[in-house]
Amino acid sequence: MRWSLTIAEVRGIRIQVHVTFVLLIAWIALSYWQLTHTVSAVLDGVGFIFALFACVVLHELGHALTARRFGIRTRSITLLPIGGVAAVEKMPDDPRLEIVIALAGPVVSLAIALALYLFLQATGSLVDLAELGVSGGPFLQRLMIVNILLAVFNLLPAFPMDGGRVFRALLSLRLGNLAATRVAASVGQAMALLFALLGLLYNPFLFLIAVFIWIGAATEAGTAGIRYALADVRAADAMLTEFHSLAPGDSLAHAVQLTLAGSQKDFPVIEGEAVVGVLTQADMLRGLQSLGGEARVGSAMQAAPARVAHDQPMTEVLDRLQETPARLAVVMDGPRAAGLIDLDNVLELIRIQAARSARRL
Repeated sequence: MRWSLTIAEVRGIRIQVHVTFVLLIAWIALSYWQLTHTVSAVLDGVGFIFALFACVVLHELGHALTARRFGIRTRSITLLPIGGVAAVEKMPDDPRLEIVIALAGPVVSLAIALALYLFLQATGSLVDLAELGVSGGPFLQRLMIVNILLAVFNLLPAFPMDGGRVFRALLSLRLGNLAATRVAASVGQAMALLFALLGLLYNPFLFLIAVFIWIGAATEAGTAGIRYALADVRAADAMLTEFHSLAPGDSLAHAVQLTLAGSQKDFPVIEGEAVVGVLTQADMLRGLQSLGGEARVGSAMQAAPARVAHDQPMTEVLDRLQETPARLAVVMDGPRAAGLIDLDNVLELIRIQAARSARRL
């Protein structure tokens, strides 16, 4: 995610903090100072937020590490003022596995709450709930309560939150993925409207969460529609078979000529029959600016793009395209580059599939 700083890495998963998180810390510090005018209260408030978001990271790691057990990688976890967002490659095709992954986060939050309760009980530090407040009462007991609330809130059926994913997965067992996603997205957006109203009346953070849920539900529904359209399509059906390639020793000026002569923007770089890199339009422009037109393609190209087999399902190709910075895949027929696929190809194919479906209807 843009404007994010990596602060740690856990088993290959980057833990990132978005710049807006700093604004939250500043707002919390200012709020506590205005209420108490004491440094100790400010430190307590800021410390509680850091402790809370450490629990949020553990919550998201619960999802990520459970997903890893099923072969699904999580690239990063980003902390935002409204919580944590895990960049998971994809959700499993089996709805039962999605339920397990979705429940893993709330289970971690409840486990943290239980551990804190046992510690407070053992040390005799528990106080009556009436004595607790935003800044009043034992630090760990407040953290315990917030973890319980975090688990319960995430289990609401507001897709794409955890409870919404469980709801979608249960629907998928009877309706199929596409119909289930559309129903869950509609329910999620309805709940987003409710959160937005409550946010305007009581708490601005609920409004921000509502925006996140609304956008997330719409995105998930769109993604499900794309995957449905590509379900029976192979890479060979979507690839460009008429394309230009470059050699590492070609000049950037030659790449400019090919770009101006046609509509191709990104070029595979081939040496012999081996695909050794890719020169995107952005790479070419940077190379021209810093190195000049006589510079070699090999000095400006990226590492080799994703390679996919000609009979590989397009849903898998789409996942590969989203992973690679170049957003370009070379379709291989044995050792030979037989075609190219980029996101423009995929969008064109989706439009064609949608037109065919509408014709059949």
